[in-house]
Amino acid sequence: MPKIDNTLAILWMLRSGEKITAKQIAEKLEMNIRTVYRYIDTLSTSGVPIISDTGHNGGYTLWKPFYEAPLFFDLEEQTSLLHAAVFAEEAGYYGGEALNRSITKLNNYTNQEQETKIAQQFKSLEIINRSNSLSIQPFLKQLELAVVSEYSVKIQYKKRSGDHSNRTIDPYKIIYWNHNWYVGGLCHLRNDIRSFRVDRIETLTLTENQFKQPEDFPTRTYFLNNLFPSPENQARLVLTGSKSSLTNICQHWFFENYLQEKTEGQATFLLEEESMHAYVPTLLLPFGTSIKIMEPVSLKEKMMELLTEWIQFYQQ
Repeated sequence: MPKIDNTLAILWMLRSGEKITAKQIAEKLEMNIRTVYRYIDTLSTSGVPIISDTGHNGGYTLWKPFYEAPLFFDLEEQTSLLHAAVFAEEAGYYGGEALNRSITKLNNYTNQEQETKIAQQFKSLEIINRSNSLSIQPFLKQLELAVVSEYSVKIQYKKRSGDHSNRTIDPYKIIYWNHNWYVGGLCHLRNDIRSFRVDRIETLTLTENQFKQPEDFPTRTYFLNNLFPSPENQARLVLTGSKSSLTNICQHWFFENYLQEKTEGQATFLLEEESMHAYVPTLLLPFGTSIKIMEPVSLKEKMMELLTEWIQFYQQ
């Protein structure tokens, strides 16, 4: 462990507020006890107010006003950082290795009482992710480098239809949305802002072409507009039903972007007619009779067609 890390580790242990001996520090950090004395002297010389007690119950402590200062993370802050690390890991965060090193350091610099309490709180949280993003981490790291260095990238991209497309993009942001990673930026082919799902990228190459990213780029606005473009042929969708079912529908990632009005027993949406007929019937099926389509009539007919197809399929 580098000298600065050892120094901080000892300072962290002293920061716990409990008296600790040189022998305990040496065992914890796996170093010679004489080395511990040198680090203690270095800290004292640097102005850290270390109190040394000799005798049978001797040891080192920090002057109380010093360790009460917000120099380190308290128990609640440490736990929240560990929880955040779990969220990041389950999302397939591409800085996982560095994050794990940070968490290891955090664990090394706590006393036994803190470790026990943190472990108890840490076990209270479980994150269950529906997909594994490990396979795309190399692409995410390359994209991070491209975004920070402002280098264009060439990608081979598999569209939803299954067709392949070669694109050159100026990546502005890496985006995590609805359990998926995206890269958003200027597409050279379309000369417009586009977003691409990273798990559909098959090859990625950094180019030598540099670009200048716009200041204060409105990522959220462009990204959502890209996913949910303003419909040209708008149609009203009116649903009635139970309060809980309407709430779940209004919070759904597809419907929430088109919600116009919601009352206790009714919700009104405005969306493209073609998309409504293509996606809404399947999305509403799990809600059964707790939801009723009031308008348009064409969607009611589409729902009946879908149900008829299912009935005929299972009667075979």
